[in-house]
Amino acid sequence: MSTKTGTPRDEGPATDPGSVADPGPAADAGSDLGAAGSQLSTAPAEDVTFPSLGPLGWVRWFWRQLTSMRVALLLLFLLSIGAIPGSLIPQTSIDPDKVEQFRDKHPGLAGIYDALGMFHVYSSVWFSAIYLLLFISLIGCIVPRSWQFVGQLRGRPPAAPRRLTRLPAYTTWRTDAAPEEVLGAAQRLLKKKRFRAHRAGTAVAAEKGYLREVGNLVFHVALIVMLVAFAVGSLWKSEGNKLVTEGDGFANSLTQYDEFKSGPFYDTDDLAPFGFTLNKFEATYERSGPEKGTPRVFRAHITYFSGADGKEHKTAIEVNTPLDIAGSKIYLLNHGYAPEVTVKDGRGKVVYQGAVPFLPIDPKNFTSSGVVKVPGAKTKDGKRNQLGFQGLFVPTFGGKGSGSMFSQFPALDYPVLTLTAYHGDLGVDSGLSQNVYKLDKKRLTQYKNKGAPLAKMMLPGETMKLPNGDGSIKFTGVKSWASFKISQQPGNGLALAGATAALVGLAGSLFIQRRRVWIRAEADADGHTVVELAGLGRSESARLPEELGELALALEPDAPLTAATADGPDAPDPDAPDPEDPAEPTDSDGPADPSEGARA
Repeated sequence: MSTKTGTPRDEGPATDPGSVADPGPAADAGSDLGAAGSQLSTAPAEDVTFPSLGPLGWVRWFWRQLTSMRVALLLLFLLSIGAIPGSLIPQTSIDPDKVEQFRDKHPGLAGIYDALGMFHVYSSVWFSAIYLLLFISLIGCIVPRSWQFVGQLRGRPPAAPRRLTRLPAYTTWRTDAAPEEVLGAAQRLLKKKRFRAHRAGTAVAAEKGYLREVGNLVFHVALIVMLVAFAVGSLWKSEGNKLVTEGDGFANSLTQYDEFKSGPFYDTDDLAPFGFTLNKFEATYERSGPEKGTPRVFRAHITYFSGADGKEHKTAIEVNTPLDIAGSKIYLLNHGYAPEVTVKDGRGKVVYQGAVPFLPIDPKNFTSSGVVKVPGAKTKDGKRNQLGFQGLFVPTFGGKGSGSMFSQFPALDYPVLTLTAYHGDLGVDSGLSQNVYKLDKKRLTQYKNKGAPLAKMMLPGETMKLPNGDGSIKFTGVKSWASFKISQQPGNGLALAGATAALVGLAGSLFIQRRRVWIRAEADADGHTVVELAGLGRSESARLPEELGELALALEPDAPLTAATADGPDAPDPDAPDPEDPAEPTDSDGPADPSEGARA
């Protein structure tokens, strides 16, 4: 017994039903197959005709270009490139202090950045333009393709073309089974293989792999979802910072924040009622080796509540483990030390007592600077005499003779506080806001001792006395502080869903192949039934002929090869060209009439 296999360009030797011709370019086959080779994709047909001149023509041309997939990908690439300066250049919305420092260091470059909007990239005109154009492009591209795909799902696979040998994968054989029996068995087989199949004349038309286009559409819809999530997160977000010393707390109200910013549509009256207390900050560091000083434990132990009458709970916040509470996330940002001091004025009255946060100037070993402001101090005569102290704190002092006041290790191994004292007017009554970590010395006079500026290096428990009996300051101990970021990003969940859907859709569009299969059964002049199987995929794939071979083998029990096909005297020569179906099309063989592939 023998079978016939072939391609549009090569009539190969006879094979068994599982033998299938190698696939060729699907696009070449589709051009000769009419409706059978059409609609394997919802991509719009390329229109290379230049629009007629005139306003309407140019608008139509611009819209077609904007809603093409290549322009959408280009805009997505530009959006990614445009986001790079936002991660390299200080942003006003994130850290205005760093922006000012950059302006002071690079005044010329800062002017150029201002003109280009580089200090507020994500709200700049050019970034917003790219963002909006991408949004419009994706919608204009996806909506018509979605409707077209819905139409394909409601329709039927097109009927078989007249010459199945033109398809990239093809096989044929003869059987004694009746054509109706073969077609019935073929339709049952294809449906069992999860093809959409129906009878169309003397052939069964089937199609499979619609999830490829579904994945493609899902991927692009997911991009829109992520753009919407980005917009929601920018317009309705809120973010604030708070420095909390051990033993102190925070309540989620606008006045409690050290710094607060929000999106234009965020209502500060909607702040969720919650709060927390910093019980203890725990930090340990590597004590030897090349990683000496590297943090090993960096943890804030807190007690928090949610709601006006919420029950208190204890938990710990770490750098990569934020606390999720009432729709907001609390992140641990930084850590430092707050020397505890007690200040007495000239009357011997305690006018200040507590821990004063010092900010690190050496982030590795926590050499820190800070100020103590005492506006309520008076002289021994009862006259107003505001006091100010500027200091430097080191958690591990190298000792006298070390030649440096800088800390040698970040842990509290040998804490030392150095202070210089001032008196006069702190300027706190002027009504203008002041930086709590800086001392305005315009109206202050530095204390002196024997003509030299008064300064003293103190260990815990030591006291520095002020001249003229104006009081004293005592270094009583050290507490830790931690800074937190309280953030509300309403678009995060939507962005995660969009990213997940994009990955799923991309996987489907890459690994699923959309393909069509036709099985034809017709009686020949000798009374036998000629069975033809052919397949066409959207893209060239070695899997298509393999799948067609599996279908042929599965159909063989219902359509067994005739005995005469093997080696009978009337068996056709497989190497001879078929006069009805030439291997090499001549000039007279034009593309198949589209009417040959009937549409549903």
